[in-house]
Amino acid sequence: MEIFGKVVKINEKDNVAVALHDINTGEQIDTGNGIITAREPVPSGHKIAWKDISSGENVIKYGYPIGHATRTILQGEWIHTHNVKTNLEGLEEYVYSPADIPKPVVESSESVTFQGYVHENGQVGIRNEIWIIPTVGCINKTAERLAQMADKAFSDRNIDGVYSFGHPYGCSELGDDLRYTQKILRGLIRHPNAGGVLVLGLGCENNNIPEMLKILGDDIQSSSFPNVEFLNMQSVQDELDEGMAKLEELVQKAEKAQREPVPVSKLVIGLKCGGSDGFSGITANPLIGMISDRLVAMGGTTILTEVPEMFGAETILMDRSINKEVFEKTVRLINDFKSYFIRYGQPVYENPSPGNKEGGITTLEDKSLGCTQKGGTSSVVDVLDYGEQVVKNGLNLLNGPGNDLVSSTVMAAAGAHMVLFSTGRGTPYGCAVPTVKISTNSTLAKKKTNWIDFNAGVLLEGQSAQKTADELFDLICQVASGKKTRNEINGFREIAIFKDGVTL
Repeated sequence: MEIFGKVVKINEKDNVAVALHDINTGEQIDTGNGIITAREPVPSGHKIAWKDISSGENVIKYGYPIGHATRTILQGEWIHTHNVKTNLEGLEEYVYSPADIPKPVVESSESVTFQGYVHENGQVGIRNEIWIIPTVGCINKTAERLAQMADKAFSDRNIDGVYSFGHPYGCSELGDDLRYTQKILRGLIRHPNAGGVLVLGLGCENNNIPEMLKILGDDIQSSSFPNVEFLNMQSVQDELDEGMAKLEELVQKAEKAQREPVPVSKLVIGLKCGGSDGFSGITANPLIGMISDRLVAMGGTTILTEVPEMFGAETILMDRSINKEVFEKTVRLINDFKSYFIRYGQPVYENPSPGNKEGGITTLEDKSLGCTQKGGTSSVVDVLDYGEQVVKNGLNLLNGPGNDLVSSTVMAAAGAHMVLFSTGRGTPYGCAVPTVKISTNSTLAKKKTNWIDFNAGVLLEGQSAQKTADELFDLICQVASGKKTRNEINGFREIAIFKDGVTL
């Protein structure tokens, strides 16, 4: 990456540069080998032609094609949706071409620790919270009321709060939809950030407690998980009294926990972007990629999802598959999601969103090449289906859509202790686990101090990538040790579950 006054050129192969600020007609850019004069206004975060580009010629950004010119584009012209079209169409066939991935040298994971909670079953959490998980949507408000009552009643106890996670499902669902709901709830019920869990059922739903127990596993009611209680509301006279009694039992167990030093190799971190702009693939996402590589090299685990935002950059991930089996699982991950769009008669390459386009992202390749940088350069060690939990240390790919709520939830359910969430346009959203908001630009960081936890925009202001990565890694260790993120301070926590079928 090289900055030339008001623009940044990401890769030496690129035939475009990105405007760091609004550029007016007639403004000049000194490239060191000549002057580029802006032929028209170019908004901040958008692309300007570094040289003439012929009609049909590929537009190159990040060193890769992001589409082709639909007409001749002259040096200094604004490049966007009016003169560029995606190269992507239909399903593709892939060939395994494993890349040579150098192994980074980092400090021992044993020498870098955070203050976490070590549970009896060996799991490690970064919060000691009480969670209320409803099996069905029609009891969301009861769960919410119980959480409010308990949070007030137990405010002076040694726990990190009481939270409920409502959702609209659990009844009137068939087939995969019901299994999706059960698998996500299973991941939350078994999550190590919860020092205690009350599973709240109604009694007549498809996903009733006995059915939920079948998918939770035999150990959920054993000594391995002593802090899970169940309450069927139709079976008791006063569900609030009964619920508070069970929550008191859970708090009594959870409050005995104490933070202790834990190697960072125990951390599992989800990687997410939302409300992206033209700087996402230049600042925040590559920075998150550096963190992912660092954590993986220290024995930790990261999760990359948002499968539709891999389209156009998927071969980069495929070539980093640790073996042929993982490569083939990645191919299925990509093509199955493309087939999902096709099955519903929807365009596979509809992305980017209106907000993305306004922020300077032109095509899906443009978005994907920026998005996948959150996965750094490490080998892909495993590919998980929707609702599965991580079992291998390293970079994992996870089946999930680009939707912010659904993709953050599926990473939490997969075992992520926290989610690193880059954003160029801003969002207040927080999922079930601490959600670290990383702004791609300083303007957003200054404007939305109540949303943003870390500013990656300093990378465009002269601060080195290494210094910025060190600062972000330090913040991650602080969050893992108890420092609250903005979403936690604001009380913003939600879950969302993928749906792909009929409702009865």
